Amino acid sequence: MSQTGTFVLRAKDLKVHYPLRKKVFQLGPSSVLRAVDGVSLDLAAGEVLGLVGESGCGKSSLGRALMRLQEPTAGSIEVLGRDFLQLKGRDLRHFRPNIQMVFQDPYASLNPRMTIGETLSEPLRAHFSLSSKEIESKVKNLLDQVGLSSKTLNKYPHEFSGGQRQRIAIARALILDPKIIIADEPVSSLDVSVQAQILNLLKEIQKNLGLSMVFISHNLAVVKYISDRISVMYLGKIVETAEKKTLYEKPEHPYTQALVSSVPIPDPETERKRKRITLVGEIPSAENPPPGCAFSTRCPWVSERCHLEVPVLKPTTNHGSEAACFEVEKK
Repeated sequence: MSQTGTFVLRAKDLKVHYPLRKKVFQLGPSSVLRAVDGVSLDLAAGEVLGLVGESGCGKSSLGRALMRLQEPTAGSIEVLGRDFLQLKGRDLRHFRPNIQMVFQDPYASLNPRMTIGETLSEPLRAHFSLSSKEIESKVKNLLDQVGLSSKTLNKYPHEFSGGQRQRIAIARALILDPKIIIADEPVSSLDVSVQAQILNLLKEIQKNLGLSMVFISHNLAVVKYISDRISVMYLGKIVETAEKKTLYEKPEHPYTQALVSSVPIPDPETERKRKRITLVGEIPSAENPPPGCAFSTRCPWVSERCHLEVPVLKPTTNHGSEAACFEVEKK
C-alpha cells in the first residue's frame, strides 16, 4: 500500500453474473454463471495490486467490470473519489481517460486496418483538442518511451512481433495519461524471453509515471515480480490478500498455500526436498457453486461449518493480511 494510504480505486461487493440460456426441456428459472461473486478490493495510489488465480476463477471478468467494459450485476466502484457506476454519457466519456486497460492478446485488441500512428492518435483526437503537430509529437515520444522507433508510425499490426504489438498496446493505454491501468494477462501470450522485457517495461513505466495498476495473471512468479500486494481469487471470490513477501512466505488460506507450493524453485536440491500440496477433487461450477465456502469441496481443513456458512475476508495475525477462512480465524 502507498505510504499516503490514498485509494484511487475501491470496489465493494462487486458481482458479475452472466445469464445462461435454458437447455431444451429445462424447467424452472434460467440459471446464471457467477463469474464474480461479491469481490471487494482497494488499490492505493502508486501501488501494483496483483490478482491471481486459476483459469476460469473470474479474474478477467473482474478486470472488465472495473473498467466498465462489462457492467456489474451488483456492487459499487469508486475511482479517484467518484462513483464510477453512476457516471453516464458525456461525464463518463470525459472521465474514461483516467482508467485504461492493456489486454491479453495485442493482435486481437489492435485494429488491423489502422496504422500504429492512427491507432495512437485516435484517442487523442477523441478526447482532447490538440493540433496535428502536438498529436504527432506526443505519439512519437510515447513510442520512444515503450522502446519503439517513430519510423513504425505507418506500419500495421501484422508487421510487428508479439512483443512489439504488446508495446503498442501499452502505448495506447498510456496515450491519455491515465492514473490507473488494468493489465489483463499482458504477457501470457508471449514467449518467456519476451515476457521479461514487457514486465520490465511495465515496471519501469509504472514507477516513472507513478501509475496505480491492477495486474491480472495466473502466473504466480510473474505476479510476485511486479506486484506490491496480491489478491488470490477462487471461484469468483477473493480468498486472501496480503503484501507480496507475506503471501509467499506465510500464506494462510489453504488454497493460497497450495498455489504457492506449486511454484517451481530454481534450486534443484531445495525443489526435491520441499513438500508440495496436492489438492484433491474437482473445481466446482460457477453456475452451481457449493453451499457455504466455495473451496470446501477441495479443502484439507474442511469442517461442517464450511458447508453451511460463507467465510468473509477478515484481518489475520499477519499484519496487513486478510483471509476468508474459518480455520484461519481460529489462529
